[in-house]
Amino acid sequence: MWYNDLKPDSELMNDRYSLIMLDSEDNYSRMLADEGKKQTITNLLRLRKGILANIPKKTVDTNLLLCSWNIKNFGTLKNRTAESLYYIAEIINAFDIVAIQEINSDLSDFKKILRILGTHWKHTLSDVTEGNSGNDERFGFIYDSRRVAHSGLLGEIVISPELIEDNAIIDQLKRTPTFAGFESGWRKFSIVSVHLHPGDGSDNKAIRKEEVRLLMEILKEKLDSSAFENRNMIILGDTNLYDDDDDIVKLITDTNFIESEGLKGKFTNTSLSQIYDRIFLNVDDYFKIATDENEIEKGGVFNLFNHVYMDSPDEIAKYHKLMLEQKEDPSTLTDNTKFRTYFNRYWKRNQMSDHLPIWLELQTESSDEFLINKLNKL
Repeated sequence: MWYNDLKPDSELMNDRYSLIMLDSEDNYSRMLADEGKKQTITNLLRLRKGILANIPKKTVDTNLLLCSWNIKNFGTLKNRTAESLYYIAEIINAFDIVAIQEINSDLSDFKKILRILGTHWKHTLSDVTEGNSGNDERFGFIYDSRRVAHSGLLGEIVISPELIEDNAIIDQLKRTPTFAGFESGWRKFSIVSVHLHPGDGSDNKAIRKEEVRLLMEILKEKLDSSAFENRNMIILGDTNLYDDDDDIVKLITDTNFIESEGLKGKFTNTSLSQIYDRIFLNVDDYFKIATDENEIEKGGVFNLFNHVYMDSPDEIAKYHKLMLEQKEDPSTLTDNTKFRTYFNRYWKRNQMSDHLPIWLELQTESSDEFLINKLNKL
């Protein structure tokens, strides 16, 4: 992690060129004054403790940490602070591969995140899905090249005309899914990142169901293809699936994808009311999710708001001035109750996201199982 911007000014006499958090709209002035640095460092230390307590450590040759995170309008929201970007980078740094949804056409903040992470972090990006339904969104994968390599496989999933039924309600997914191949040790696998059609109600559900049907038709062909090298496949992302979308989930599980047990039933939105973000796996016997001492799969939702931008009067008060500066009509923030409501419903979500990161720990050491299996076949 590159914390150079958090140094005191007295330590930056000869390397100002290496700063990341500079305001291009204000003659490239520093975005973090001393008070902001203190606040960011204090919260980073608390966030790092939270990560250590809730997310497994990276261990050489034995595990791989996979994360999916819808970072709200990443590039479109212009009021994200340097402080928030540091928190986003710190969370990404806890994992080995992070699939990100809702990256927009403006990559300024995305590039700052990459610079904070350091040169060993690599990335892939899809193009922005064109048209109003694409919502100026693209998909990205950020990965720690010391722990995992990009296999060279990269693409977008486009529906062929032959799969479109007569009078179909859609002919493409609104946000074109992206897939990428990765290698870790002798394992190869591919990840399909999705952001499905949102909304409750019968019309929205029908569109989302058709998106999944079309997607699974394409993925079945890929899984059945003898030329397709990455047979271990993972579908993840913001599925926008609701509690009553069991019939849509069945379209995925009927194609031999299994939903991660460690994530089942866990709320993934900031309001802790919906299970939007999911991970499904179609993998061989040697590609395993790590388990704890009770044989429960390791995976979960990291609630970052337990560690930064916390819902407490003292914490919220630290951001009163900034909220007043950023709110279109600051006159509505008349008392602490109004500040708290705005902070929790809008402001902190625009700083971080309205979704929480979801993760899995994959077991990358299974040599014993492999050798025993081969011995038994001899």
